[in-house]
Amino acid sequence: MNSEAKSPKLQAISIIKIGGNIIDDPAELKQFLSDFSQIEGHKILVHGGGKSATKMAQSIGLTPQMIDGRRITDAAMLDVAVMIYAGQINKNIVAQLQAQDTNAMGFSGADGNLIQSDKRNHPTIDYGFVGDVKKINTGLLETLVSNGIVPVFCAITHDKQGQLLNTNADTIASELAIALSTIFEVTLNYCFEKPGVLFDSEDDSSVIATIDTVLYSKLKEEKAIHSGMIPKLDNCFNSLSQGVQKIRIGHHRMLQNKNTVCTTIQL
Repeated sequence: MNSEAKSPKLQAISIIKIGGNIIDDPAELKQFLSDFSQIEGHKILVHGGGKSATKMAQSIGLTPQMIDGRRITDAAMLDVAVMIYAGQINKNIVAQLQAQDTNAMGFSGADGNLIQSDKRNHPTIDYGFVGDVKKINTGLLETLVSNGIVPVFCAITHDKQGQLLNTNADTIASELAIALSTIFEVTLNYCFEKPGVLFDSEDDSSVIATIDTVLYSKLKEEKAIHSGMIPKLDNCFNSLSQGVQKIRIGHHRMLQNKNTVCTTIQL
């Protein structure tokens, strides 16, 4: 993936991705946004919202399709994703951040050509209008954050040919972190409803404090880590290998309390 700016390392920046379970709970979202607003320095928020899109799709008679945990996005489902991700969820988050005196601006990848993607080309599966990130406009992003703007990205990008694309929010956060690591000291935080990556998915006290590549391979072999956590961790290790300084996974309490238990990813 190409980036558009390379300059000496500057200040720190925090990139935080929140999952759908936080978005679906108004009280939890409000608390998260309060915690997020108190983070000092430059920051970027990335959000998904798959459950909300699924509910909307079902309410208008569409049947969401998933293969191996990944959403198939036909034209009708893309319309729903754009409405929910770039519209309802994104603007609600921006409004709540403004109420916290955080000067947020909501973006899709098409705005300012900030995130350009290619339509996914899979040998056996037609994912429809799903995008894989190709290029980040780091120059514009640097200008925005350096002028006190807090970008809030939804999971919609574009192909620079006029087509919007549904794009995995974990991947967007990872690619933003990689691109910005050329000009900032980047910490990437994946926040969800659990306290971290768990040895036992039913036991919230079984947080794995640190995962490196050796342990990751072992946990996958033992099927202690599976399903949606695998692409999330794959993104993490890819980010670390390309310059991201620090990655944590856990509950959003970790954003404000350094003693909060969470999972740190390292090579």
